[in-house]
Amino acid sequence: MQTSTQLMQLGRRQLLRSPRAFTSPLNVGRRAGAAGPVCSSASAGATVATAAEPQAAGAPEKATSEKVAQRKRILSGVQPTGKPTLGNYLGAMKNWVALQESYDNYFCVVDLHAITVPHDPVELRAATRSMAATYIAAGIDPERATIFVQSHVPAHAELAWLLSCVTPLGWLGRMIQFKEKSRKQGEDVRTGLMTYPVLMAADILLYQADLVPVGEDQKQHLELTRDIADKFNNEFGGKPWKKRGGRGGRVFKVPEVFIPPAGARIMSLQDGAAKMSKSAENDNSRINLTDTPDQIANKIKRCKTDALDGLEWGNPDRPEATNLLTIYSLCTGKSKDEVLADVGGLRWGGFKPVLTDAVVEHLRPLQTKYGQLMSDVSYIDSVLARGAEAAAATADRTLADARDAMGFVPPFKRK
Repeated sequence: MQTSTQLMQLGRRQLLRSPRAFTSPLNVGRRAGAAGPVCSSASAGATVATAAEPQAAGAPEKATSEKVAQRKRILSGVQPTGKPTLGNYLGAMKNWVALQESYDNYFCVVDLHAITVPHDPVELRAATRSMAATYIAAGIDPERATIFVQSHVPAHAELAWLLSCVTPLGWLGRMIQFKEKSRKQGEDVRTGLMTYPVLMAADILLYQADLVPVGEDQKQHLELTRDIADKFNNEFGGKPWKKRGGRGGRVFKVPEVFIPPAGARIMSLQDGAAKMSKSAENDNSRINLTDTPDQIANKIKRCKTDALDGLEWGNPDRPEATNLLTIYSLCTGKSKDEVLADVGGLRWGGFKPVLTDAVVEHLRPLQTKYGQLMSDVSYIDSVLARGAEAAAATADRTLADARDAMGFVPPFKRK
């Protein structure tokens, strides 16, 4: 087992270099051109924001060459609940790794979202570090991205409160996820479950997001974020803010949906029409990123299939075939045509061992790095500490603007 000192001595060029299966060999230094050092989830959404701060109304356009040079800013987050799955990786994290080449990246462990339902404090603490280690093991490079914990940047919670005081209650009552989850929780449903879309809006708006990559289950929350931003800007921004001595213009950018250049929707091993979920009760419905080769083999062996011979893509009557072929394609890097040429003529009994080998080999570098990182969490803590300081540099500027626009007296510096 490696000590913290030994781990640091390995250097980012060895331990933190992304596995060949996950990233480009390009290993640039700390991103240049960002506005200072600075965050659907499956639950909190992912955000892309320009590195420039918002322009005041009426300000002249910057030179075209400068606009081209600016790198956009990405914020994505995952709740530290349950174990990250192959679906989380192939559908989101793998895509984040590729985006490191073109964007400034901020990846958040959204622990504040994780407490909207009953939770175990011991599990939350362990899962928070585990999720950060998973980011790094999957190929997120701390030299090119800021990795931090949501609760370590107090601006998230404070802005969520300010936005809650602007958001009509009726808007929250229409959120489909709240209706579905509150029915399951009954009388024990928490206030935070209703208001967490406002916290998600704060996550996005703090970093002046231009674009937000979200899944189908989060599109309604993004629309809410847009509505909140518009309402806040109309009530507190613009020329009236400038007359009060502020910067003027809009306080928040109004984000748009971002369609990632790659990614996939990975479905349950037990139901090809349901998304693979780390919160599903049946562990056999998913492949966890930390599953052993034997566990992966057993889950694939028991996964739901059909009685038809041969494999095919896109048949609505055979969702399991499409799902398992998608997993095989993403784990091997083969195109649809190549996959069909390779395994299309196999029966399920012949295909499952081939799929197992592909998944096991694809996850091997990630699992190796994850094990190294979790052997001494002091390195993970150092990454999170640097990340929180960097993220706060941008978040605090946005929060200061929101406070100023709303009319708060600026805080006095403590001696």
